[in-house]
Amino acid sequence: MGGVHIAVGLVILVAVAVALAALARRLGMAEPLLLTVAGVVASYLPFIPQVDINSELVLLGLLPPLLYTAAINTSLIEFRPKKLSIALLSVGLVLATTFAVAAVVWWLLGVPFAAAVAIGAVVAPPDAVAAIAVARRVGMPRRIVTLLEGESLFNDATALVSLRTAIAAMAGSFSVWQAGGDFFYAAGGGALIGVVAAAILALLRRRITDPVLDTSLSLLAPFAAYLPAEAAHASGVMSVVVCGLILGQGAPVWQTAASRIAERTNWRTIQFLLESAVFLLIGLQVRHIVEDAWNSGLDRPTIVGTCAAVLLTVVVVRPLWVFPATYFAWFVESRPRGKPRPAWTGPAVVSWSGMRGVVTLAAALLLPDDTPELATLKLIALVVVGGTLLLQGISLPMLVRLLRLRGPSRAEDALQEANLLQQATTAGLAALESEIAPETPPEVVTALRDRVSRRAFAAWEQLGRAESVRVTPSGEYRRLRLAMLAAERATVLEVRDAGTVDHEVLAHVLGALDMEESTIDRVAEVDDEPSGPLRAAGGGDCEHLREAPHTARPDTPDACAECVAEGLTWVHLRMCLSCGHIACCDSSPGNHASGHFRATGHPVMRSVEPGEKWRWCYVDELLG
Repeated sequence: MGGVHIAVGLVILVAVAVALAALARRLGMAEPLLLTVAGVVASYLPFIPQVDINSELVLLGLLPPLLYTAAINTSLIEFRPKKLSIALLSVGLVLATTFAVAAVVWWLLGVPFAAAVAIGAVVAPPDAVAAIAVARRVGMPRRIVTLLEGESLFNDATALVSLRTAIAAMAGSFSVWQAGGDFFYAAGGGALIGVVAAAILALLRRRITDPVLDTSLSLLAPFAAYLPAEAAHASGVMSVVVCGLILGQGAPVWQTAASRIAERTNWRTIQFLLESAVFLLIGLQVRHIVEDAWNSGLDRPTIVGTCAAVLLTVVVVRPLWVFPATYFAWFVESRPRGKPRPAWTGPAVVSWSGMRGVVTLAAALLLPDDTPELATLKLIALVVVGGTLLLQGISLPMLVRLLRLRGPSRAEDALQEANLLQQATTAGLAALESEIAPETPPEVVTALRDRVSRRAFAAWEQLGRAESVRVTPSGEYRRLRLAMLAAERATVLEVRDAGTVDHEVLAHVLGALDMEESTIDRVAEVDDEPSGPLRAAGGGDCEHLREAPHTARPDTPDACAECVAEGLTWVHLRMCLSCGHIACCDSSPGNHASGHFRATGHPVMRSVEPGEKWRWCYVDELLG
C-alpha cells in the first residue's frame, strides 16, 4: 500500500502544480511565486502530510533534466560576447556571496567557519527559473535574459563544488591548495566529461533517424553526462550544462526535423512539470523546517536575527558585485570594439533578479547530520529562498516598468524574421534552379517556387499595421487550408468509426494531416505599436543602401496606382527611394513594387507602413 500512497501523492502533487501554474498564467502572476505561496499554505493544513525532499532525488532526478533543457535551448553564439560577464556572475558573485554570508553566520551563530562557508555556498546561487519567468512575462530586454540564463547554467556548479569543499573542511581535511585544486578539477573534469558525452551522443544521433529513438536518447542525455562526472568526483552539473550546450548547438545538423520537433515538445513538457512541482515542494517544506529550528534549543531572537541578516546580506551583495562587474566587463570586452558604456538600468535589474530556488534547498539537505546548528542553517536556506521569491519576485516587474526597460518588440522580431526568411528563400530558389533536370515537369518547379515564396511573403505581411490590411494572402491561405484539413479529418474519422479501414492505415493518414496542420504558419498579425522607428537589427549594408535617401516625395500618398487601375487590392505599400513611386509589395496580387524595379532598375525601396523605417535593396537583396 505504501507504493500506492506514493503514486497517489505524486499524481496529486503534479495535478495541483499544473492547475496552479495555469491559474498563475491566467492571472498574469509569476508562476514560481504563486506555487511557493500555495505550498506554504498547504504545509500548515492538518490533512496535508509532511513532505520530505530527498537531496539525492533533487540532485539526481530534478537538477540534471532542468539544467539540460535550459542548456539545449541556449545559444552558444549569444554567450560569446557576454562570456566575461557570465563568468563574473556565475563564479565571482557566487564565491563573494558565499564568504560574505559565511562571515555573517560565523559572527552571529558562532559555528565553525567551515560550516558557515557551507551555508554560504548553499544560499549563494540564484535560480534564474523564477527570474526568467518574470522576465518573459514583463518583457525584459533579451540581453538581460541571456545574461541571467548564462548565470543560472553555471552558478550551480560553482556553489555545489564550494559546498563539497566546505564539507570536507568540516571533516578536518582541508588546505587552501587542496581546495583550489579540487575546485578546478571538479569544474574542468565536469566540462571535459560533458564534451565526451556530447561527442558520443552526437555520433549516435547522426545514425538515428527515428524520432522515437532519438527522443529516447535525448531523455537519457542529462544522466549520461551527470552520472560519469559524479562517479569521477567531478561536477555533474558542469558536465550536464556543457553537454546540453553542445548538443543544442549541433541539433540542426545532427538531428532530423521530425526528431527536433519531438525533442522540443517533450522537453518543454518535462521542464514545465518539473519547475511547477519544484516550487510547490519548496513551499511544502516550510512547516517542518520552521518547527525543527524553533525547537532546536537556540534562542529565537538569535534565529530570527541571523535569518534576517543573511537574507539582507544576500540581497545587498548582489548589486555591490553586479555594478562594478558590469562596467569592468564592458571596459575589457566591449569598449575596445567601440560599444557605448551600458546604462545603469540594466545592472539594476540584474541586481534585483537574485531569486533562489530548489538548488538552495537541495544543497541544504546535503549538510551532514553532525553540522552545528543544522536546523537553524536549514531555516536560513528556506528564509533566503522564500524571502527572495517574495521580495524580489513581487517587485521585479514593477522595477522593470519603473526603469522603462523595453522588451523585444514583436514587430522588430517580425522584421528580422522576414529578412532571414528572404535570405533563406533566395538560397533555396538558387538551389532549385541548379537542380532542375531536363525531365523535371515544369508544374513541379512552379509549385516549389510558389511554396517557398509563400513562406517568405507570409513573414513580410506581418510587418504592416493591422489597420492598413483587410485580408492578407497568407492569412487567407491559412484560414482556408485549416478549414479543408478539418473537413478531411472529419471524413477520415467517419471512415474510422465505420470500421472499414485498418487502424494502421487510419493512423498514418491522420498523422499526415496532423503534421501538415502543425507546419501551417499561425503567426498572428502584429498588433502592438513599435516604440520608435522600426529597423532591422543585424541587417545588411551595401553601396545602394548607403547612397539611397531614407525618404522621398511619394507619387501618391496612400495608394498603389497600378492596383487602382487594374482593380486589385494591395496588402502593403512600398516606396521607391529613387523617384518616390508608391507600389504594392510582393505579397499583393500585382507585385507592382518589384515590377517597378524591373522596369526602372531603381535599386532601393522602403516601407511606407506607419511606424516602419526599413529599406530593401533589390540588387543585393539586403535589408537595412
